[in-house]
Amino acid sequence: MSRKLGRVENQVYSNRVLRSEFDKKWRTSLSRSGYVIYTATANHAKVEVLLADNSRKLLVFNKGGKVLVGGGGTSHYSKPHRAITLR
Repeated sequence: MSRKLGRVENQVYSNRVLRSEFDKKWRTSLSRSGYVIYTATANHAKVEVLLADNSRKLLVFNKGGKVLVGGGGTSHYSKPHRAITLR
């Protein structure tokens, strides 16, 4: 797939996330184990992530998609979602 459209990814996790910025299409909750759970409230919910190697990705989820964020830069992304490399 082209860089503009990104590629569809399945269940993914990362321990390289330095920062994540969510658009307004997300609801936040907390799991019993301490993860912050972001749930997409509409299609095309976006989150931009800055990774430890200074690369940036735009992740696009459909309604109901989830991002779990834990300590130490650990993030888990539900499937499927689209990943677009920004730089």
